[in-house]
Amino acid sequence: MTFRQLIKGSLFRFEDLKNAKNTSFWKAIVYLLGLSLILAIPSVYQALQVMDQIKTDSLTIVEKIPDFQIENGAIKTDGPEKGFIYQTDSIILTFDPEGKRTQQDIEKDLVGNYFSIGLLKKQALVVLPDYGGVSSALFGDNVLKFSYTQDPLKNMTGDSLRSELKDLKLPVWAPLVMLLAGIYPSFINLFVTLVFAGFAGMIVAKLRLRRVKFFDCFKTIIFCATIPTILATIILLFQPSFDSSILITLISLFIFFRIINYLPKIELPTN
Repeated sequence: MTFRQLIKGSLFRFEDLKNAKNTSFWKAIVYLLGLSLILAIPSVYQALQVMDQIKTDSLTIVEKIPDFQIENGAIKTDGPEKGFIYQTDSIILTFDPEGKRTQQDIEKDLVGNYFSIGLLKKQALVVLPDYGGVSSALFGDNVLKFSYTQDPLKNMTGDSLRSELKDLKLPVWAPLVMLLAGIYPSFINLFVTLVFAGFAGMIVAKLRLRRVKFFDCFKTIIFCATIPTILATIILLFQPSFDSSILITLISLFIFFRIINYLPKIELPTN
């Protein structure tokens, strides 16, 4: 059976998947990558929504920022401006030309938002959420610091900041980059999920006296996961917190159990 026929079988003729165990392992992994690509779509969609929210909030915040310039590595306003804190659904902005707030204050502000920005007297801070230490692993900390004495901030003014934020646009290739970046976590999640499903399928197949190996079950389960992966993708578009692993495992095993009867039987010795 050809690879194309297996793909059709995973959607319309489950009994054809009895031949999935004969396909090469690298083809099964390529197919798993394809399923991972589909499963990454909701995360890209959510990321684009976040970017759109940040863009909207940035346009709101930019109107609150007074005129200023950078002199001797510090913010200097054109008038006796006092600092302020402004919060939207996604951003908390602190403008503090008087130097009254610290890095610790900016970090404490980050509650329920995507990030916190601090335009302090002598440096700019961006505080990112620390999702299980990921940001710490990448940056050494979840606080990014930028000196006003270095590019691109040393020539920043209130007008230039407002102009850049108003002209901020997401590149047309950004969704594709996000999708490619999202394949890796989707692949790992799907791979681990189907490995456990493969072990469960093998145990049931052995109990039904079918002559199969783990890799036979694993390759078959990958193709059985086509419909549940598509269903999980649709649900995740509307319910991002949905646990797709359970759905994919249960439906994949349900389809696999329908195929077990087509697998070769173990011949028991007769007296």
